[in-house]
Order: sequence, then C-alpha cells, then structure tokens
Amino acid sequence: MSDKVPGPAGAAGTVPTADQPSKIRNVVLVGHSGAGKTTLVEALLVATGAIPRAGRVEDGTTTTDFEDAEVRHQRSVSLALAPLEHDGVKINLLDAPGYADFVGDLRAGLRAADAALFVMSAVDGIDGSTRMLWEECAHVGMPRAVVITKLDSPRADFEAVVGACQATFGNGVLPLYVPVKASDGAMTGLLGLLSRQVGDYSSGCQEVRPANASELEAIGGTRDALLEGIIAESEDETLMDRYLAGEDIDVKIVIEDLEKAVARGSFYPVLGVCGTTGIGSAELLELLAHAFPSPLEHPLPPVMPLYGSKITTLTCDPSGPLAAEVVKTTTDPYVGRVSLVRVFSGTLRPDTVVHVSGHGMADRGHEDHDVDERVGTLSSPLGKTHRPVTQCIAGDICAIGKLGRAETSDTLSDKENALLLSPWDMPEPLLPVAVRAKSKSDEDKLSQGLSRLAAEDPTLRLEMNPETHQLVLWCIGEAHTEVLLDRLKNKYGVEVEQVPLRVPMRETFGSKVVAHGRHVKQSGGHGQFGVCDIEIEPLPQGAGFEFIDKVFGGAVPRQFIPSVEKGVRAQMERGVAAGYPLVDLRVTLTDGKAHSVDSSDMAFQMAGALAMKEAAKTGQILLLEPVDQVNVLVGDDYVGAVMSDLSGRRGRVTGTEPIGSGRTLIHAEVPQVEISRYAIDLRSLSQGTGTFTRHNLRYEPMPPQLATKVMAAHKED
Repeated sequence: MSDKVPGPAGAAGTVPTADQPSKIRNVVLVGHSGAGKTTLVEALLVATGAIPRAGRVEDGTTTTDFEDAEVRHQRSVSLALAPLEHDGVKINLLDAPGYADFVGDLRAGLRAADAALFVMSAVDGIDGSTRMLWEECAHVGMPRAVVITKLDSPRADFEAVVGACQATFGNGVLPLYVPVKASDGAMTGLLGLLSRQVGDYSSGCQEVRPANASELEAIGGTRDALLEGIIAESEDETLMDRYLAGEDIDVKIVIEDLEKAVARGSFYPVLGVCGTTGIGSAELLELLAHAFPSPLEHPLPPVMPLYGSKITTLTCDPSGPLAAEVVKTTTDPYVGRVSLVRVFSGTLRPDTVVHVSGHGMADRGHEDHDVDERVGTLSSPLGKTHRPVTQCIAGDICAIGKLGRAETSDTLSDKENALLLSPWDMPEPLLPVAVRAKSKSDEDKLSQGLSRLAAEDPTLRLEMNPETHQLVLWCIGEAHTEVLLDRLKNKYGVEVEQVPLRVPMRETFGSKVVAHGRHVKQSGGHGQFGVCDIEIEPLPQGAGFEFIDKVFGGAVPRQFIPSVEKGVRAQMERGVAAGYPLVDLRVTLTDGKAHSVDSSDMAFQMAGALAMKEAAKTGQILLLEPVDQVNVLVGDDYVGAVMSDLSGRRGRVTGTEPIGSGRTLIHAEVPQVEISRYAIDLRSLSQGTGTFTRHNLRYEPMPPQLATKVMAAHKED
C-alpha cells in the first residue's frame, strides 16, 4: 500500500477492546493461496491505524505472515489474528492459509469466526477448493461476503469474477460497489450502488462525491438487480410489491434489510478492494462493522457437561459460565506455549484457575485429559506481537501464555462447572511419511520435538509402526510435511531425514512343503545338537498358526518339542523371504534327533528356525499385501480420470454413487502399497476438489512379478 494512504488519527498500535459482545465482529478471511488475503489484512490494519505502514508478502514484512516458513515460502501456513477497531466496533480478522495442506488451520478459523470473507483474485477467479469451502459454510449457515482483490492488475476482470460467483454460488451474490476507473484504465475508487456516491481515492485517501451522469447510467441495471435482491430478502412482505409498483424505496430501509440478510447468511454482498493502494478499505470496514453479525447472532457449539455439571446450553453472556476453546496452539521461544482462545461464554481473567478438557483425539496422539490450570497473562495478538489485556469477554478472542496442558480444540471452563464443547471436524491426514533422526543427538530430542508439533497441529498424526518399526508422520500433503519438518529443525533443533515407507506385508506358503532343520555344533566340550523334520501347510486367511506334534518313539524328547515350536514362531515373526511375518500356517513336527549330552532348549529352537528357512528354499512363498477400501469423492467431471487412475494402481472399482451437487462417490479396493501418495495424486487429478477415505480391508497375494522384486530388494539390503 502507498505510504500516502493515512490511517485515522491516533497512535498506531492501540489495543482494540470491547466491553460487550455486540461490539465485536469475528471474521475469517478465506480463499485460495495467492488471492491476496494477507495483503488485504495489511490494508485494513493501516486504514484503521493499527499499524503505521503496510508490509509486503514479497519482503516477508506482513503482520500475519511472521513464521520463518511463511517468510521463506511467501505464503500463509498458519492461522493468525489481527484485531482492529472501526467506528467503535472491534473486528477480529483471522487470516487463514489458503493452501489445501493447511486446512486444519482454516477449519480452526471457521470455528473461531462468526462470518467468512471470501477473498478472490480479479485475475485468477474461483478455484475448486473455494467452491467446496463455500458449500461447507452454507451447510453450517455461516454469513459470507465476497471481496475481489488485485483490481490494479492489467488482467483484472471484476465483472467476469462476479459472474462466475453468481454462476457458482447463486443469485444471492450481488455487488454493493463497482470499480471506478480513470481514462487510462487505472482503478481510482468505488461507486456505491445504493448511495450512488463515489469513494474517490485519486488523492491517496477516500474523498466522497456524487456519481456523475455517465457513471449513473452505467450502473442502472446493476443497481436494479441489487435492489431486487435485497428487497426479496426483506422481512417486510409488502416491500417488493411497493417497489414493483414504482415506489421509490428509502435507501435507509434497504440498507437495514441488507444488514439483516447478510447477518443471517441469506445474502452475499460483493465489493472490490485493492490491497496495495487501499482503494475500497473504507467501504469494506463499513460492511464488516455494520452488516456482519456479532457473536450474539451466531449459534454456539453444542456443550456437554462433565463431572456432575448441570449446564447443558450456553449463551454469549460475559456474566455466564465460562466456556472457551483453544483454536490454535503455538510455541514461542521466549513465552513458551501460547494458546489462541475463542471465548463463547463468560469472561476470562488473568490469574484464575480454569478446567482444561481434551477428549476424542487419542487416535492422533492426544490423550484424553482433564486438569485444572492457572491462567497466566492474557494478551491480544497482532501477528507475533502480544499486547497485555485485563480480560476477554464472551465473543472475543485472546491469547493465553503458559497453559502447560492445553492443546488445540481443548475446552476451558470453570472448575466448578466443567464443560466440553463439541469438537469441530478435523481433516484426516492421509499422507504417510517415514522419518528417522539424522544423528544421535537428534534422536535424543526427537520425542519432545514431535510431541510439541502434535500439540500445535491436530492434523498431524504420529505412528510408531510396530511391524515395520518405522516412525511415520501422517500429514495432509507435501507442503504440510515440509512445514512440519522445517519447524522441527529450526524451532526445536531436531533434524530428521525421510526414508522409504515400508508397507506392513505378510508372508505365507502357497503349498505344502517338507523341511529338515539341523543345528549341530561340536568343537570340544559341551556342544549343541538339535535336529527336526517338519511339514508346513497353508491355512485359510485369518486362521492363524497351528503347531502339531506327531513325533513317535521319542525321536525328539518331550521337553524339547515346545522348543521347536518356539523356534518356528520366532522365525515366523522374522519372515523367510522379505522380512515380513509369516501367517496362516499349520506346522507339524514329524521326526527329529537328539543327543543325550549336547541337546538343549536353544539347540532345538535353532533347529526349528532353520527348518523354516529350509522350507522357504524349496516351497512357494507368497507375499500378502494389505488391501484398503478407498472411497473417493470427486466432481462428476473427474470420475473417468479417477477411475482410470485407480485401475492403474491395481485397484478394483466396486461401485459408484451419485450424491448430488455434481459429485460422485467412487468405491474401490486398492493395494495399500499403491496409495501411499494418493493424497497428492488425487489433488492433482481433481484440481484440488477430490477427497478420499481409506481403511484396511484384508490381505491378498501380491502378483508374483512384484513379489519377486520385493524379495530381491530385501536380499540386497
């Protein structure tokens, strides 16, 4: 933004406050990566005097992109809060990342907000992920408005983007303002369709003037469409008849109906803003302060009482019982753990004891917990700057330092009335990444570093696979993985390296085989002697392991028969062909030999294990690979490409199911080894609009040509 665009009078950096929920607006900025959300936040902060000058994404100087990873990659990767004040209203702007990998922070922003501001580029228009997000907001009834940015670009097309929004989101999307351009095509201001006045920014700050005749002529049809759209949403059923009869409806009445329709989420105003020049900032601030709903108008999350509490419903009342939620957790090198908290009911104050409840995230490494903790300092964050505040009332958002046990999605409540807020939907991480510590010193710090990452990011799932003995990070996508490893290295001083992911397979015998195991060592003194003959038969899948003793005449002494079984079981755990466990076998001990002095438990264990190895040399070994049930939800346009891709992964499509809204659910069975990177590949196939779920179905024999390669690779290792 140009430095000559001034903010209002007053010192920059004043902490916005609110003494009642009606004076608060919580707004999350959403849109695809690169749409201009962060630049827009800078423009609004400057326009309200919250900061003296705007930073630039390219320079790494913006208020809300302050993490090292954000500066390096020039894009938002975390949810950030930017409070400002306009016309006596505190507006909490939540800058959410637009890249699909960081949907966890986006969902947290939607939880903390009461309305969503969809930011769309006048150059790039609408992408598939924005369409999906609009539908998600519509499902929960969240009020929305559309801001079209980058209007100073030579390729900007305001009308085309508005048309695309109406075609995609419906006729309730209508512009409140249209751009005004100079003779050279440069945008100089906005023309209000209701007021018929121009906010002219030619001088560097807004100057309001009446629209001239040519400007009024140009907006005639657009203004009529806006009036009809607003009046159609009016609670006054006679208003449309009066308008159609030719009555000149008072603009004040229209504006009142507009504000009500926006607040209840049935009308979606559009306006253009140029973040780099500040054009449109004043108009957008008016919309946020006066048309967007306060926390009093937005429903609260369902609540569940704990430990005898009788509270079952909440209202946004600063005097009510405390109910707050941690929507973001970060670790500051100087402050320690910092919890960004939305207060839904009651009032948070420093130096008070609250009950911290976290449930339902055990599958992601977050154990259920209920503890009492003392609240330390409360602060109002502006990017990475924390300004102390004395309280945080219902409807507001603040940060709490040094809550040692609180994690993202935890509930804070009065210790006398413990509550648990219903959690929001967390996206399932479906990209497995195997890692190992780079050095011994890294290994010593790895556990603590990962636990801190998990506390910050509920979309990360940690797994120590008991079969492959690999540490696996389940992530949302490649960019998510990159940021996590970057934080681990630069924030917590732990370096790891990625290693090939091993899929937990099984081995079994494909046919009946007979084998001989001989372990004889005699080199003077007490030796080792154990010989056994076994017969191996495959069993049906899931039958497990059977050991049968058919030794006659004491060829193997009774005390050593369990030793043979123990050796067989041990070798089955280690595998005989590719290092995977053997399953579904019947092993029959038929004969053997013993020595009166040199035979021992260990000797016959070794003989049993050697017999299994010998059987592998002559018998048919099958590799069993896990097969997953995969359900893929994509737009109808991508069904053919996705089904073809699944077939190329040795998958079997078992059915398709139209679910409406132009989408189809594809059911398939796919070998697990083929979908380790499917989270990335599906995004590419479907232009970011496809989603999928997976769960283990069964084990099936791997094709011989692939199994041979796996076994050969194991031998080389």
